[in-house]
Amino acid sequence: MQKVDPLTLAMDSLRLGLEAWTVIGLRVPKLLAGNPAALVEAQRMIVEKIEALGTLQWMALTGGLGTTPHAALKTSVAHYRKAVGQNRKRLARRKR
Repeated sequence: MQKVDPLTLAMDSLRLGLEAWTVIGLRVPKLLAGNPAALVEAQRMIVEKIEALGTLQWMALTGGLGTTPHAALKTSVAHYRKAVGQNRKRLARRKR
């Protein structure tokens, strides 16, 4: 059985929150532009959220989150950090 480390889990959750706020800060100006690219970004955002949730639910149903509450929480945070990190990288890229 894996040792429970609440501090590490708390720090990972904090990083997830900070990264999510960064993505929000990068995404809002694009959405406020109101142009066709804003519509594409809004649609992409919704699809990404549904896919991330669906994948996490599938992992929960198939036992992919682990056998303890701590493991499930740790895996869930890691799952969302990966998705948020990919969005941050994509949104931070400058168009040439």
